[in-house]
Amino acid sequence: MMSLEQEVLDIGRKLQKLVGEETPNNEAATDLLNRLKELPITLDILQKTRIGMAVNVVRKGTSKEEIQTLAKGLIKSWKKLLDGQDKSKIQRQSSQDKTDSPSLNKSASNSSFTRSDSNSSVSSLNGKSSSSKSFPPSRSNDPIRNRCREMLMNSLKCEDRPESDAPAVATAIEEAVFAVFKDTGSKYKNRVKSRVMNLRDKRNARLRVLVLDGDISAEKFANMTAEELAHDDLKKEREEITAQAIKDHQLATTGGTSTGQFKCGRCGKRNTTYNQVQTRSADEPMTTFVYCQECGNRWKFC
Repeated sequence: MMSLEQEVLDIGRKLQKLVGEETPNNEAATDLLNRLKELPITLDILQKTRIGMAVNVVRKGTSKEEIQTLAKGLIKSWKKLLDGQDKSKIQRQSSQDKTDSPSLNKSASNSSFTRSDSNSSVSSLNGKSSSSKSFPPSRSNDPIRNRCREMLMNSLKCEDRPESDAPAVATAIEEAVFAVFKDTGSKYKNRVKSRVMNLRDKRNARLRVLVLDGDISAEKFANMTAEELAHDDLKKEREEITAQAIKDHQLATTGGTSTGQFKCGRCGKRNTTYNQVQTRSADEPMTTFVYCQECGNRWKFC
């Protein structure tokens, strides 16, 4: 039988998947939120599963009023759990202060941290993320996966999106990568490293924003090719190299003049063709490109 924590995690994953779909399934989202409403979710489950973040993403990503109302209701009820914990801790701390006056400064400090932790938790439920120290990505039982999630989270930090939920996005990306390979072998590690390198590329800041905003879903980002991940300048450069390669190939294989004047340095034969192109200024001699019909070798003759 599935435990409460596992059931909540499963619902969270399904909600994140629905948000990433091009055509939102409002009926499925409504059913999942109603299931959450019926479950006896505790503060411990909230902190372990980070379900509040997933619900808030759904709330912000839908235009259907019914779903927004359900999501807001859940978040409001969960905030009460946090507020209740905060009050309980403060009361216990106050009682301890009265009986243990020498530790007054220490108690005040602890009370301050309690309020800070509670405010941070409420902030996350409202969609306002805090620092990575307060809210790291959700943990798994595998230290390698946890390390990969932390790397992704640190790479997603963006000044343009200070309130973005980088930990939740990092967790979703790692889970999508793991779903592809089913293990943490070299292919899994290389896939994560390539995502991290592209996210950290200062020339590719737009990619970070698109991933944080959800314009590129975690599943799509986890499976993007190197060409798709590249920044605009690199894409343009690759296109120019490809175009030049095609042009050079066509130049060498079509319209060339057959000649035995040139000897191929690779195969030693003289079955060649050549083309002449004005690659420099008009007062400079033309450049001769030679192509070997035997082995396909091509060179420039000056």
